[in-house]
Amino acid sequence: MSKFQVYKSAANSQFYYRLRAGNGEIIQSGEGYTTKDNCLKGIASVKANCRLERFDKTFAASQYGFNHKALNGEIIGRGEKYTTSTSRDNGINAVIREAPNAPIEDNT
Repeated sequence: MSKFQVYKSAANSQFYYRLRAGNGEIIQSGEGYTTKDNCLKGIASVKANCRLERFDKTFAASQYGFNHKALNGEIIGRGEKYTTSTSRDNGINAVIREAPNAPIEDNT
């Protein structure tokens, strides 16, 4: 089962989330937030925007990735880098399938 993990960076004291698949691999990560509450709001936005049209597929430096966008066009998460487009598409589908019901693990 996938889960969101919330953590605070020792380097910059900001809060981040990552969506981790059941196999332990990170599927998507969020930007830094100044408060945990804002990070949790970011997760809520991810959960609310799990539709295929909210994902922009990318390809750069021989790696495939994706950006997950909110309704207003802001990036709310970035996918990990993949070596094939099929793997990237599987990552997007995993976010769409798993994120809406994924529990949140607070590691702060």
